[in-house]
Amino acid sequence: MRHRKRHTRRPGRARAAMASASGAVGRAGHGGKARGLSARVFALAPEGLRWPRGVLFLDLALVPLIVFWAVGHQVYLPSALFGLLFTLLADPGGGLGQRVSRSAAFALLGAGLTAAAFALGGVAWYWLTLVVFAVTLTAGLAAVFGARRFAAALLLDVWFVIALALAFGLHHSGRVSSLTWAQVLAWTGGAALWIVMGLVEWLIHGRGERPQPIAEIPGDTSRKRLTPPLAVFALIRALTIAGTVALAFGLELSHGYWMPIAAVVAMKPSLRQAALVSAQRLTGALIGAVAAALLLLVPTALSGFRLVVTERGLEVVALVLFMHGVVIRFWNYALYSAAIAAGALILVGLPQPSDYAAEGYRVLWTLCGAGLALLVLLLAGLLTRRATGAPHPPS
Repeated sequence: MRHRKRHTRRPGRARAAMASASGAVGRAGHGGKARGLSARVFALAPEGLRWPRGVLFLDLALVPLIVFWAVGHQVYLPSALFGLLFTLLADPGGGLGQRVSRSAAFALLGAGLTAAAFALGGVAWYWLTLVVFAVTLTAGLAAVFGARRFAAALLLDVWFVIALALAFGLHHSGRVSSLTWAQVLAWTGGAALWIVMGLVEWLIHGRGERPQPIAEIPGDTSRKRLTPPLAVFALIRALTIAGTVALAFGLELSHGYWMPIAAVVAMKPSLRQAALVSAQRLTGALIGAVAAALLLLVPTALSGFRLVVTERGLEVVALVLFMHGVVIRFWNYALYSAAIAAGALILVGLPQPSDYAAEGYRVLWTLCGAGLALLVLLLAGLLTRRATGAPHPPS
């Protein structure tokens, strides 16, 4: 009678096999999470494409483009384009009286911030830091006046940071000069162009109420209570953006104004914004900065007529990027942020001389600004969990 030989596994080999398997599962889990986050950041919503409003913006934006080309003062083009774009985004819709009054109020506030930005472009860095802190803090606290007014305040805050960076660059470049009143007039003209378009639309469609152009932006104007987390986050956000201004202008960093622009575009505006949208803002800011830096390398070795033609071509590229931003606002938020950031940085960077070192600095300061925005995002997550009493997410 044959006895079957028992096979026993050695404990050491069993433990090693289990450790190897658990390690493989862990690596697969982390890789899956990374791929899942990337897929969600760039997920597309086909119903979010709005080509008609993008084409309408492009048609209207061609007006200031041709006017400033004809008079030879392209330095005022960014103010006009942002006045048109942001007034469109802030349009509340409704009856003619409501649309005109609220759009005019938005345009006047923007004109005041434009005047302040270009008047302060040559002052000491600590004054710039103080003013940016005050404007950003005010915009953050505007959340108590409802989602619609909060969105409009954030647009004005973004424009003020961009205008201040443009004014600082123009003041220190020596290549071109600009007049503060002309910049204010350009912003007001761009905003007025959209208000006139609203009047034409009202006449064409039977003088009735019209929906807001960007229907996906919340229209709630009910007041909210100022909670401690909201106030603390508004303070943290204002300190962060003011800190980037202090670093960029106080240390006189070469092309350092890209840092506050990247921070204000990438940064989460409120505690309520979802983590996915915050990741999309951050990703879009980085993509837009890299794209703008590469495009600004094109005129590096050019001069004379070819340089002029190339710079005008880049202005058209910035305009088309804004148009795509209007179209894809709710198609994919990361690509929208990339389009707006790239267009803004191209227009701000065109008056400055460009070379490979300059583009390296621009990308570097963009990474620094986005890194600070990421730090604030993490702090905001901790603040939210403390406010709600939620446990920390598993590592």
